[in-house]
Amino acid sequence: IGDEKTLFPDVVETLKACEILIQEGFTVLPYTTDDPVTARKLEAMGCAAVMPLAAPIGSGLGIRNPHNIRLIVEQSKIPVIVDAGVGTASDAAIAMELGCDAVLMNTGIAGAKDCVSMARAMRLAVEAGRLAYLAGRIARKAYATASSPLEGVI
Repeated sequence: IGDEKTLFPDVVETLKACEILIQEGFTVLPYTTDDPVTARKLEAMGCAAVMPLAAPIGSGLGIRNPHNIRLIVEQSKIPVIVDAGVGTASDAAIAMELGCDAVLMNTGIAGAKDCVSMARAMRLAVEAGRLAYLAGRIARKAYATASSPLEGVI
Protein backbone atom coordinates (compact mmCIF):
# COMPACT_ATOMS: atom_id res chain seq x y z
CA ILE A 1 0.00 0.00 0.00
CA GLY A 2 1.49 3.31 -1.09
CA ASP A 3 -0.91 5.73 0.57
CA GLU A 4 -2.58 5.24 3.94
CA LYS A 5 -5.52 7.53 3.20
CA THR A 6 -6.55 6.09 -0.19
CA LEU A 7 -4.99 2.62 0.26
CA PHE A 8 -3.75 2.87 -3.32
CA PRO A 9 -1.05 0.34 -4.11
CA ASP A 10 2.58 1.40 -4.42
CA VAL A 11 3.21 0.27 -8.00
CA VAL A 12 7.01 0.33 -7.79
CA GLU A 13 7.03 -1.81 -4.65
CA THR A 14 4.31 -4.08 -6.07
CA LEU A 15 6.46 -4.79 -9.14
CA LYS A 16 9.50 -5.53 -6.95
CA ALA A 17 7.53 -7.81 -4.61
CA CYS A 18 5.91 -9.70 -7.48
CA GLU A 19 9.28 -10.35 -9.09
CA ILE A 20 10.66 -11.80 -5.85
CA LEU A 21 7.57 -13.90 -5.12
CA ILE A 22 7.46 -15.33 -8.66
CA GLN A 23 11.17 -16.23 -8.45
CA GLU A 24 10.42 -18.04 -5.19
CA GLY A 25 7.69 -20.10 -6.87
CA PHE A 26 4.58 -18.35 -5.60
CA THR A 27 1.43 -17.89 -7.67
CA VAL A 28 0.96 -14.13 -7.64
CA LEU A 29 -2.33 -12.25 -8.12
CA PRO A 30 -1.41 -8.64 -7.35
CA TYR A 31 -3.72 -5.81 -6.31
CA THR A 32 -2.76 -2.88 -8.53
CA THR A 33 -3.95 0.39 -10.01
CA ASP A 34 -6.07 0.60 -13.15
CA ASP A 35 -2.99 1.49 -15.22
CA PRO A 36 -2.75 -0.69 -18.37
CA VAL A 37 1.05 -0.31 -18.52
CA THR A 38 1.44 -1.66 -14.99
CA ALA A 39 -0.93 -4.52 -15.78
CA ARG A 40 1.13 -5.39 -18.86
CA LYS A 41 4.35 -5.40 -16.80
CA LEU A 42 2.78 -7.65 -14.16
CA GLU A 43 1.65 -10.10 -16.82
CA ALA A 44 5.05 -10.06 -18.55
CA MET A 45 6.85 -10.94 -15.32
CA GLY A 46 4.61 -13.97 -14.80
CA CYS A 47 1.73 -12.97 -12.53
CA ALA A 48 -1.18 -15.42 -12.72
CA ALA A 49 -3.78 -12.61 -12.82
CA VAL A 50 -4.00 -8.85 -12.40
CA MET A 51 -6.37 -7.26 -9.93
CA PRO A 52 -6.90 -3.59 -10.78
CA LEU A 53 -8.86 -1.47 -8.35
CA ALA A 54 -12.22 -0.06 -9.39
CA ALA A 55 -11.95 2.65 -6.72
CA PRO A 56 -10.32 2.98 -3.29
CA ILE A 57 -10.74 -0.05 -1.02
CA GLY A 58 -14.00 0.06 0.91
CA SER A 59 -15.18 3.25 -0.82
CA GLY A 60 -18.10 1.72 -2.73
CA LEU A 61 -17.53 4.29 -5.49
CA GLY A 62 -17.77 1.73 -8.28
CA ILE A 63 -15.64 1.64 -11.40
CA ARG A 64 -14.13 5.12 -11.67
CA ASN A 65 -12.21 4.48 -14.90
CA PRO A 66 -14.02 1.94 -17.09
CA HIS A 67 -11.89 2.88 -20.10
CA ASN A 68 -8.68 1.73 -18.40
CA ILE A 69 -10.30 -1.46 -17.12
CA ARG A 70 -11.41 -2.22 -20.69
CA LEU A 71 -7.88 -1.57 -21.99
CA ILE A 72 -6.44 -3.96 -19.39
CA VAL A 73 -8.96 -6.64 -20.38
CA GLU A 74 -8.23 -6.21 -24.09
CA GLN A 75 -4.47 -6.56 -23.69
CA SER A 76 -4.39 -9.31 -21.05
CA LYS A 77 -3.94 -13.00 -21.64
CA ILE A 78 -4.31 -13.67 -17.92
CA PRO A 79 -7.45 -13.22 -15.80
CA VAL A 80 -8.46 -9.67 -14.87
CA ILE A 81 -10.18 -9.49 -11.49
CA VAL A 82 -11.63 -6.14 -10.41
CA ASP A 83 -10.68 -5.58 -6.79
CA ALA A 84 -11.72 -2.77 -4.44
CA GLY A 85 -14.40 -0.12 -4.65
CA VAL A 86 -17.34 -2.31 -5.69
CA GLY A 87 -20.31 -0.98 -3.73
CA THR A 88 -23.39 -2.52 -5.27
CA ALA A 89 -24.58 -5.03 -7.84
CA SER A 90 -24.51 -2.61 -10.77
CA ASP A 91 -20.77 -2.06 -10.16
CA ALA A 92 -20.18 -5.81 -10.41
CA ALA A 93 -22.29 -6.03 -13.57
CA ILE A 94 -20.30 -3.22 -15.19
CA ALA A 95 -17.00 -4.92 -14.36
CA MET A 96 -18.21 -8.09 -16.03
CA GLU A 97 -19.66 -6.20 -19.02
CA LEU A 98 -16.21 -4.69 -19.52
CA GLY A 99 -14.88 -8.22 -19.92
CA CYS A 100 -13.36 -8.86 -16.51
CA ASP A 101 -13.04 -12.49 -15.50
CA ALA A 102 -14.18 -11.95 -11.92
CA VAL A 103 -14.91 -9.39 -9.23
CA LEU A 104 -13.43 -9.60 -5.74
CA MET A 105 -15.55 -7.92 -3.12
CA ASN A 106 -15.87 -7.66 0.62
CA THR A 107 -17.16 -4.33 1.95
CA GLY A 108 -19.93 -4.09 -0.66
CA ILE A 109 -21.48 -7.21 0.84
CA ALA A 110 -20.25 -7.06 4.45
CA GLY A 111 -21.32 -3.43 4.83
CA ALA A 112 -24.78 -3.81 3.29
CA LYS A 113 -27.90 -3.49 5.43
CA ASP A 114 -28.88 -7.02 4.32
CA CYS A 115 -25.69 -8.95 3.58
CA VAL A 116 -27.45 -12.08 2.34
CA SER A 117 -29.58 -10.16 -0.15
CA MET A 118 -26.58 -8.13 -1.34
CA ALA A 119 -24.53 -11.30 -1.84
CA ARG A 120 -27.33 -12.73 -3.97
CA ALA A 121 -27.61 -9.46 -5.92
CA MET A 122 -23.85 -9.51 -6.56
CA ARG A 123 -24.00 -13.11 -7.78
CA LEU A 124 -26.83 -12.32 -10.18
CA ALA A 125 -25.10 -9.14 -11.36
CA VAL A 126 -21.86 -10.98 -12.11
CA GLU A 127 -23.80 -13.58 -14.07
CA ALA A 128 -25.82 -10.94 -15.96
CA GLY A 129 -22.75 -8.83 -16.71
CA ARG A 130 -20.82 -11.81 -18.06
CA LEU A 131 -23.75 -12.88 -20.24
CA ALA A 132 -24.08 -9.33 -21.59
CA TYR A 133 -20.35 -9.23 -22.39
CA LEU A 134 -20.50 -12.55 -24.21
CA ALA A 135 -23.69 -11.55 -26.05
CA GLY A 136 -22.07 -8.35 -27.35
CA ARG A 137 -23.74 -5.00 -26.89
CA ILE A 138 -25.04 -2.93 -29.77
CA ALA A 139 -22.73 -0.22 -31.06
CA ARG A 140 -23.02 3.19 -29.44
CA LYS A 141 -24.12 5.84 -31.92
CA ALA A 142 -24.51 9.60 -31.73
CA TYR A 143 -27.93 9.55 -33.41
CA ALA A 144 -31.09 7.49 -33.36
CA THR A 145 -31.77 4.57 -35.68
CA ALA A 146 -35.38 3.57 -36.26
CA SER A 147 -35.95 0.02 -35.09
CA SER A 148 -39.61 -0.33 -36.06
CA PRO A 149 -40.75 -0.66 -39.68
CA LEU A 150 -42.02 2.53 -41.27
CA GLU A 151 -44.17 0.71 -43.84
CA GLY A 152 -47.46 -0.96 -43.04
CA VAL A 153 -48.08 1.21 -39.98
CA ILE A 154 -51.61 2.54 -39.60
